Amino acid sequence: MGVALRDIIAAYKTPVTWEALPGIAAIDANNALYQFLTIIRQPDGTPLMDRRGRVTSHLSGILFRMASFMEKGIKPVFVFDGKPAALKQATIDGRRQIRDTAGEKWKDALERGDEAEAYKQARSSTRVDASIIGTSKELLGLMGIPVVDAPGEGEAQASYLVARGDARYVVSQDYDTLLFGAPTLVRNLTVSGKRRIRGRQITVNPERIILADTLAGLHLTREQLIEIGILVGTDFNPGIEGVGAKTGLKIVQKGEFAAKLREKQPDFDPVPVMEMFLHPPVTSDYSLAAGHPDPEGIRKMLCDGYDFSEERVDKAMEGFTVKAGQKTLESWF
Repeated sequence: MGVALRDIIAAYKTPVTWEALPGIAAIDANNALYQFLTIIRQPDGTPLMDRRGRVTSHLSGILFRMASFMEKGIKPVFVFDGKPAALKQATIDGRRQIRDTAGEKWKDALERGDEAEAYKQARSSTRVDASIIGTSKELLGLMGIPVVDAPGEGEAQASYLVARGDARYVVSQDYDTLLFGAPTLVRNLTVSGKRRIRGRQITVNPERIILADTLAGLHLTREQLIEIGILVGTDFNPGIEGVGAKTGLKIVQKGEFAAKLREKQPDFDPVPVMEMFLHPPVTSDYSLAAGHPDPEGIRKMLCDGYDFSEERVDKAMEGFTVKAGQKTLESWF
C-alpha cells in the first residue's frame, strides 16, 4: 500500500509525544481499518470473531484505540475512500490477487501446524470490504465520531481537511498523503505500542512528518516529490523497475525525470498521475461536528450483537472522560 518513499523521508520523521497531538485528527479510515484487521489477530493469524464467525478485529480497534485518542485530547474524524479512480484499477486487481494467494497459503500453513507462517500469510490476506466499512461506520456513529465520505481517495480528502485548517494533521501509515499535499502527517497512531515483529518485540511510537520541512530538506518542490513517486511507483502507475526512492531523488534533482520516462516507458504519460495528486477529487461538503455518544447503543451493538465483554466495553468508554470534572461520556462532546 502507498508509495515507497521511506528511504528519503526517514531523515525528516520526528518523534512526537501524545501530549503534542490534541485537536482534530483526519484519519485515513481505510488505512486505519487495514491496520486494525492486520494486527488484532490470534497467534495463528485468525482475526477476532464473534460466535457467528463475523470478524470483529476492526470494531475492537476502533473502540479501544479511539477511546485512547479521546482520553488524550485527540478528536478523530474518519475519512473513508470513495469511488476508486480508473488509474488505480491495476493496483486494485494486483492487491486482490495477493490477498487471495495469501489466503490459500494461510490455510495450508494452518493444516501443517506452522503457526508463524500462518500468522504471516493471514496478515497478507487482510481485506477491507463493504461489511467491515459498514459496521465501522455504525460504531463510529454510536461513538459520536464524525465520518467524511470522500468522492475519491480518502488520503486526498484528509489532506484537504488539514490544508484548509479544519484538522491539525492526517493520520495514516502511507506516504501518499504527502504527495496529496498534507501539510502534516502523523504515522503510527493506530499501531503504536508494543508489537511482535519477526519473533521479536518492538515498541512503535508516533512520528510526525511536516511536508514543508521535508521539501526544504530535500531541495524539492511538491511536484518534484510526486515525480519521484511516479518513478518509484504509486497506486496509479507501476513505476520503473529497479528505481527506488534514492535513485528517483537523484534523477529528479538532475532534471532527468522526463528523459528517464522516455527511455524506460515511452508510452506512459505521467500527466494524469501528476494531476491525480495535485488536483484530486475532494469535497467541501462535510461536517466535523462530533455527535453525542450513545453508551447504551455501543453496548447493545458490541455486547449483544458481537459478543464483546460488557466489562471491557465499559472500561473503554471510561477513556472518553479526559478532563477533570468531566463525569460523563457526553461531556467530552
